Amino acid sequence: MTVMDSLREVVLDTETTGLNCNDGDRIVDLACVELVNHIATGNTYQTYINPQKSMSAEAVDITGITDDFLADKPSFHEIADDFLNFVGNSVLIIHNAQFDINFLNCELARINKPLFSAERVVDTLEMAKKMLPKSQVNLNALCKKFGIDASQRTKHGALIDCFLLADVYLHLLGGRQGGLSFELQDQSNTPVAEATAEFFKRNPQQRPENLDFSPSAEELTLHAEFLKLIKSSLWFGN
Repeated sequence: MTVMDSLREVVLDTETTGLNCNDGDRIVDLACVELVNHIATGNTYQTYINPQKSMSAEAVDITGITDDFLADKPSFHEIADDFLNFVGNSVLIIHNAQFDINFLNCELARINKPLFSAERVVDTLEMAKKMLPKSQVNLNALCKKFGIDASQRTKHGALIDCFLLADVYLHLLGGRQGGLSFELQDQSNTPVAEATAEFFKRNPQQRPENLDFSPSAEELTLHAEFLKLIKSSLWFGN
């Protein structure tokens, strides 16, 4: 990949009837958020799914999703092609990836679809453990750590969690942007920029805070004192 290529990643999250797909638990909420060069484009995928079994009491408490709500929703095999088309061949960004991948592969195996491999997944839980070895690394804790507003997350929901995780992922990367180019070009009216601007217009609470790199008053004072120590300098022309 050259620096001019666009990097597409898909942030993914699920909500489920319980904790173990091998015991018959199923996916009930599935969402994805597209990133291009680590920027949310506003292109998303989300669907509720009828699991054809009852939600556990714990799952209802965590998600607020009930059996009655899911009764008229499509089954996984009905949404599978749309979901797989959205994901494509992109790298998947998932928090505690083994959980979601296990559930997705259980669902895909039921309908004889190819399974997801671990090689195409970036696990932000593992990233956070390496970056913050002595800290809590659940999504709420990471949002608090990085100053991300998670106040709308009163219940677990796949789409809101994807948006929060996309922001967390950027912080775990150190805030860097891909696709760096030294060519002068107008990036303000590209499809990605327009989609991102439109998304933030609809969802202002998701807009990341601008980073201020201006020197502090103390730093300016220290810099001025340092310059006084220099007997000959280009700054002063002597």
